[in-house]
Amino acid sequence: MTSSPTPDALLGPADIRELAAVLGVRPTKQRGQNFVIDANTVRRIVRTAGVRPDDVVVEVGPGLGSLTLALLEVAERVTAVEIDDVLASALPATIAARMPQRAERFALVHSDAMHVEELPGPPPTALVANLPYNVAVPVLLHMLDTFPSIERTLVMVQAEVADRLAAGPGSRVYGVPSVKANWYAEVKRAGSIGRNVFWPAPNVDSGLVSLVRRAEPIKTSASKREVFAVVDAAFAQRRKTLRAALAGWAGSAAAAEATLVAAGVSPQARGESLTVEEFARIAENRVADPENRVEGAESRVADAENRVEDAESRVGGAENRAEDNEESGQQ
Repeated sequence: MTSSPTPDALLGPADIRELAAVLGVRPTKQRGQNFVIDANTVRRIVRTAGVRPDDVVVEVGPGLGSLTLALLEVAERVTAVEIDDVLASALPATIAARMPQRAERFALVHSDAMHVEELPGPPPTALVANLPYNVAVPVLLHMLDTFPSIERTLVMVQAEVADRLAAGPGSRVYGVPSVKANWYAEVKRAGSIGRNVFWPAPNVDSGLVSLVRRAEPIKTSASKREVFAVVDAAFAQRRKTLRAALAGWAGSAAAAEATLVAAGVSPQARGESLTVEEFARIAENRVADPENRVEGAESRVADAENRVEDAESRVGGAENRAEDNEESGQQ
């Protein structure tokens, strides 16, 4: 039986600054680095995430290890994905020094999370992370797509991003992140985090977002790529009706309207009023552009006429050769 972590295993403000000084680390805006310095906050994140003793947790952007240590207090196993060379090289030593009895349950992947396609050990069951603000949405969607074994997710992101991820149809901030996140999971806001628990303190507030993977995928014959293409097109021109916004995607406004009618969606609706299921219906009911069909038919007719002309030409050539042979014989 594994002993419990010592009460002071987690990192506090002085520990964070001392560790950063030893490593020569200065948080950079380029990578959206803001380190959590409050032990109560990281324990709150773990509780809100509902991390269980049998969970295999993947964490993206562990930084100096504040949240990593709190996760190791509870989870069966934690795998951290870190892109920064200095932070990645230092984290295993931090874990071994502050929580040696759990060190064998920790694994590090030194990589850009956007390029991670596999993880060591058992498949992850949960994703818990303080995501860098500048790449939060693409990293979240990539991890959910790449690791279908992730059942529960709790991420800390910029408050504005949290609002967008959790927004529903009709909301002013409902958009591409909202729809795409909802493709994978049921999404909701799970709390707010103040600025004073970070070092350096960011200029914006943070929010927690909970994502619980759908028990059943959305029923559609369209692929994820096809559905997401509709979503991107619908919100690229947010103020336009879907008939106009989807004209480029469908080939023409007429084809867009025919597709929308076939999907049971008003051509006068706008993207922010649609559910992810309605976007899926649009993708699977895509109607070919009538103008393209006419052009295609005309092209096929022209090809047929050309083949007839070629055949007539070959027949004419054969007749001419036959006449030439007859004339030669008579001579």
